[in-house]
Amino acid sequence: MAAQRLCVGAIVGAHGVRGLLRVKSYTAAPEDLVAYGALSDEAGRRHFALSLKGQSKGLLLAAIEGVTEREAAQALAGTRLYLERAALPALAEEDEFYQADLIGLEVVDKAGRALGRVKAVQNYGAGDLLEVEGAPGGAARGSLLLPFTKAVVPEVDLAAGRLLVVPPDELETEAEEAGPEDGETGQG
Repeated sequence: MAAQRLCVGAIVGAHGVRGLLRVKSYTAAPEDLVAYGALSDEAGRRHFALSLKGQSKGLLLAAIEGVTEREAAQALAGTRLYLERAALPALAEEDEFYQADLIGLEVVDKAGRALGRVKAVQNYGAGDLLEVEGAPGGAARGSLLLPFTKAVVPEVDLAAGRLLVVPPDELETEAEEAGPEDGETGQG
C-alpha cells in the first residue's frame, strides 16, 4: 500500500484564555485521535503533538506545546489534522475496513461488469453509503449511492482492488429504465 495521509480531525477554535484548543475528532473513539502519535497539517509541514485535557460539547479539549494564549490557539482554527495511514492499527474483524481503504476500489456486479469506482464513503445518519463514480444509469452524471451493507456489498477484496456489489432491486430497475447513455447501444 502506498503511503497515504488521512484526515483524522480538525482544530475548531480556542477554549479559554490559556491556549487550549477545541478539536473535532473523526476517529471512531474521539480520544484515539492522540493515540497514534504526532499529527500534521494538510501540507505536512507543521507537526502537532496534542495532549488531551478533557471534552466539552462533543469536542476534545487539547493542548499543543508552545501554544499558551487564546490568540495563538484561535490562529490554528480550521487546521485539518492528518496522520500517515500506516500509523493506524490493523483491524481485528475480517469484515471491518477503514473508509480510506475503500476509496478508489473498482466496483463490479455479480456478472463481473464494472460499475465504476468508489469515490467516497458518505453517511447521512442512516449508515454508510458508497458513492460510486462512473456508474451506468447513475444519478448526477454517473454517480450512484449504494448502502455499505453485507447484503449489497458481500465481498471486499482490498488486495485485488475491487468490491463485489449486488445492487438493491430498485436500483437495478432504475438503471434499466435509464437505458443506454449518450449514443451507447446497450448491446455489444
